[in-house]
Amino acid sequence: MLQMDGSPAASFLELSEILPIAMLKLDSRGKVLFMNRASRDLLAAMQITPDDLPRALPHRHRSLVRQALREKRAEEMNWIHNGRSLHLVFKASEDGGSAYVFMTDLTAEEKAKAQLFQSEKMASLGELTAGIAHEIQNPLNFVNNFSEVNYELIDEMNEQWATGNRQQAMELADDLKQNLKKVIHHGKRADAIVKGMLQHSRSSSGVKEASDINALCDEYLRLSYHGLRAKDKEFNTKLETIFDSSIEKLNIIPQDIGRALLNLYNNAFYAVSEKAKLRSAPGGYEPRVTVRTRQLGDHIEIRVQDNGNGIPSQIREKIFQPFFTTKPTGQGTGLGLSLSYDIIKAHGGEIKVESKDGEGSEFIFTL
Repeated sequence: MLQMDGSPAASFLELSEILPIAMLKLDSRGKVLFMNRASRDLLAAMQITPDDLPRALPHRHRSLVRQALREKRAEEMNWIHNGRSLHLVFKASEDGGSAYVFMTDLTAEEKAKAQLFQSEKMASLGELTAGIAHEIQNPLNFVNNFSEVNYELIDEMNEQWATGNRQQAMELADDLKQNLKKVIHHGKRADAIVKGMLQHSRSSSGVKEASDINALCDEYLRLSYHGLRAKDKEFNTKLETIFDSSIEKLNIIPQDIGRALLNLYNNAFYAVSEKAKLRSAPGGYEPRVTVRTRQLGDHIEIRVQDNGNGIPSQIREKIFQPFFTTKPTGQGTGLGLSLSYDIIKAHGGEIKVESKDGEGSEFIFTL
């Protein structure tokens, strides 16, 4: 236990002992001059002795610390060690001979964020269920219909062979072959939908792969729309897609970008649905959601536009904050746009919103 003598330095040390943030003081050679209780507990949990701390830092981090000491300034960095995620702040003393180190353990926060991400993902999967059911029903109907036709064609072909009408039998065989191609095509379509659903439900592998961004935009637009239609049979909106066919495949994590798109689509459909319900809305109002893609040099741009009521100017800066929502209680988690923001940032992209009260909003992101 530290013995205090009532001096300012002693009071500072006493105060540091009760701070929840880990704090140390190092000399220019990296030797620990003092450390508070929180730093002792944190280093023990990380299995690092105080003397080993400077050597435990990655070489790049040590270089930044030395530079901060020389220039007598502060330096911030993130550090992952033994499964723990930390935020470090180095603050050089006025003479540059020592530095204060503040360490914040972000491990619990990162785990909580991951759990929230998974919860939001499963919630969006629930919203997708109806859309997926609608999308998969179409190819299955084709498979069933063409299979029934083929069954009848085989009977007709056998009859022609039995009567010696070889030419007619061969024509029927060609029809059968064409129908089987269609069965294969729609079977693969159903397979792709199921695989997409499984990709959406499982945790992201974090592995990027070459993906068709236009196909991804179109796929999730239909799933989102049919999901809303399943919940509200009276809802209708005009869908417009303007895709730049010159865009080549992008190296992205498709299930993550799909989730970001899904959140933007769900918000757009909610906006036009709410405007359509308003009694004050003009009788000629036609809900419309437009999705555009285009190549911009070495980047691509995706725009999701709706003609809903728009976003009030006083809350536009808050919409990407976690848990912020304008929806009634029980209708929104407030995590959708926040997660979309994080996903796009993780891909090195940017996202912004443009909106006019009473006219609608447009979300724009680049990759």
